[in-house]
Amino acid sequence: MKMKMLQSWANEFQGSQWQGEAELWLDPNGNDVNVSDCILAIESRVLTYTWAYAGETKMGSFIFNDDGATWTDSWHQPEPVRCQYLTNAWGLFTVEHTYAAPSGPDWGWRSQLSQRPDGSLVLQMTNIAPWGEEGRAVRMIVQRTNLNT
Repeated sequence: MKMKMLQSWANEFQGSQWQGEAELWLDPNGNDVNVSDCILAIESRVLTYTWAYAGETKMGSFIFNDDGATWTDSWHQPEPVRCQYLTNAWGLFTVEHTYAAPSGPDWGWRSQLSQRPDGSLVLQMTNIAPWGEEGRAVRMIVQRTNLNT
């Protein structure tokens, strides 16, 4: 079922390119946001994106497989990490993984791609504390730029 859903939206958006605005929250209270331009591209089993922080371009990707995805991001997650699909989640895809914190229990990270009624895509990443509190980390809102494919 998960692979069928992936194939459905991946086939629909294969070869598409998107452009918009990326928001990065570093403030633990979620009040201060860093904004940059971003680009997102979708191929058969790969979603790539670029964004910027402090004037430097950053890149990331999700490479999808039957169980989830491998995620890398030159700023958030430079080493590839395996993410698991979340079943019964909303959106086009939702994956999650845990990571070791410097001290204390592991934290969670969830990434989700959704399509709004206006056709725009939203790639959202959420940091999850060991006690279950969720904090916004990244949101990219993009519009399709190559409408002829």
